[in-house]
Amino acid sequence: MSEPSNNSNQESVISVRMMDIITALLFITVGLVVMIGSVKLGASWGSDGPEAGYFPFYISLIILISSSVTLYQAAIVDKKKKTESFVDKESFKQVMAVLLPAIIFVLGVQLIGIYISSVVYIAIFMIWLGKYPVWKAVAVALGVSVALYLMFEYWFQVPLPHGSWINPLEFIGVQ
Repeated sequence: MSEPSNNSNQESVISVRMMDIITALLFITVGLVVMIGSVKLGASWGSDGPEAGYFPFYISLIILISSSVTLYQAAIVDKKKKTESFVDKESFKQVMAVLLPAIIFVLGVQLIGIYISSVVYIAIFMIWLGKYPVWKAVAVALGVSVALYLMFEYWFQVPLPHGSWINPLEFIGVQ
C-alpha cells in the first residue's frame, strides 16, 4: 500500500511548516496559561505535600519545553517543509463544508434550542450532502428531534437546551 503523495498540481492552503509553527505557538500559549494558573494556586511542595498547582506546573513545563523544541525545529531546522503541503484546497473545502455548519449548529443550540437546530441541521445535511429527497430529510429530521424530546425531556426528565432567544416548545404548549 502506498502513501498518499503530495501532488504539486493541487493548490496548497497551508504548508506543513506553517502548521507546525502555529500548533507549537498554541501549545506554548496553553502551557503558559496553565503555568501561571498553577503558580497562583501554589506550585511548590508544602509542609503536608504538594500544593494544588504542583503537578499542573510541571506538566505545563513539559508542554512548554516540547513545544519550544517543535517551534525551533519548524522555524529553523526544517526549512524544506516550507514547500510541503499540509492540505490542498479541495480537501480544505470538504472539511469546511462539515465544520462551518457544525459551528452554526452549536450556536443555534444556544440561541433557538436543540430541537429546532437539529431539525434544520439534519435536513440540510441530508439534502445537501446526502442528496436525499426533501420529504425524507424533513421526516428523518423531525423524527430525530421528536425522539430526542421523548427520550430526554419526557422519559428521563433531563432538559436539553431550549434556547436563549426563543423556546420553540412554548409555541406548542410543551415545557
